[in-house]
Amino acid sequence: MNYTLKVAECRLETEDTVTICFKQPGLKKIKYLSGQYLTLIFRINGRRYIRPYSFSSCPEVDNYLEITVKRVPRGIVSNHILDTIKPGDSIEVMSPMGDFIFKDKNEYRSVFFWGVGSGITPLISIAKHILHTKSQVKVYLIYGNRSKETTIFYNLIEDLKVKYPDTFFAKQFHTNLVVKPNNPWLVEGRINQKNAKELLEDIGDLNRSIHYICGPAGLKESVKSALQLLEVKDEDIFSEDFEIVRDPNDFAEIGTQMIGLRFKQKEYSLEVIKGKSILEAALDAEIELPYSCQTGNCSTCKGRLIAGEIKMIGLNKVRTDLAADEYLLCCSHPLTGNVDIEI
Repeated sequence: MNYTLKVAECRLETEDTVTICFKQPGLKKIKYLSGQYLTLIFRINGRRYIRPYSFSSCPEVDNYLEITVKRVPRGIVSNHILDTIKPGDSIEVMSPMGDFIFKDKNEYRSVFFWGVGSGITPLISIAKHILHTKSQVKVYLIYGNRSKETTIFYNLIEDLKVKYPDTFFAKQFHTNLVVKPNNPWLVEGRINQKNAKELLEDIGDLNRSIHYICGPAGLKESVKSALQLLEVKDEDIFSEDFEIVRDPNDFAEIGTQMIGLRFKQKEYSLEVIKGKSILEAALDAEIELPYSCQTGNCSTCKGRLIAGEIKMIGLNKVRTDLAADEYLLCCSHPLTGNVDIEI
C-alpha cells in the first residue's frame, strides 16, 4: 500500500545531512517498528526513482515519521531531497518494511550498536525504543565519523547520555583529529577489529548481549570478527545492508543475454548486460518494475521464472519464503538465453 505524506519539517543535522519529518496521515496512521525503513518514490526529469531510507524516529517517542538522508556524491535522489524538499511538500511512500528490528527473545541484558556515518539512522531508532521501553537493558553506541561536525545526531546522543546516565553509553571514533587523553569516550581512529575487541573486553560481560551493525562492509567484517573471537553467537549479531556485495567469481558462468519479460500485460525483450541485474536492466530500459530495498531483503521485485535459468547473486541471508520458481530480480542474473519472466 502506498501513502502520500506531507513534510512538516526539514531539520539539518550536518552540512550534508537532513532529517525529513513527515506528518502522520489524518485518517489511517502508519504503523512501523524501530529499525524498519520507509521507501520514497520520486519522479525526477521524467524518470521514476525509488529509494528506501531507514526510520530515525521511534514510534513510542517521536510524533513525526522521520528519515535522515545524507548527500551522496552523484546521488540523484539524495541530492534532490537535500536541495529541493521543503516543508509543505507531499511525497509518495510505500508501507514500512524491514526486519532489522529489536528481537528480545533471550531477555538480553545489553545491546551494542555499531555504526559509521549515516549507518546511525536505524541504530538510533532502535536505541530510543529500547531506552524508552526496557529500563534494565544497557545500550552501548559505538559510532565512527570524521569529526564532531560530521557526526549525525551529535546533540541527540549527548541528550540521551544525560537522560539515561545508567543505561546509555556512547563511544565515538573520530578520524580527523587528535583526541585528548582526558576524554575516555572519544577515540582517535577507525573502528577496526583490534579497537572493537579491546573495547568489548573493557566493557566485559558479553553474556546475554545482542549486536546491531550498520555501515560499510569493512565495519561489518571488523566487528563480526571481533565478536567471533569473543565467542558471541552468530544468532546474536545482526547487520543492515544498504547494497549488494557481489563476488566477481559468481559471474564466471554469466554472460550478456536477451530475456523475455512480461509485466502489466505487456511483453518486453530486454538485454541484460553481464554484471547488471535483471531489475537494473529493466529500469535502464525505463520499464517501471516494482522494487524497494534492492538488496534482496524485501520481496517487492519478486518475479516468476517461466522458462530458462537464472541465478541470484549477493543475497545476505537465505530466503525460505520464495517458491521454487520465484526470484528477486534485484539480485537475479540470466544463465541462459531463453529466460522468460513474469511479474
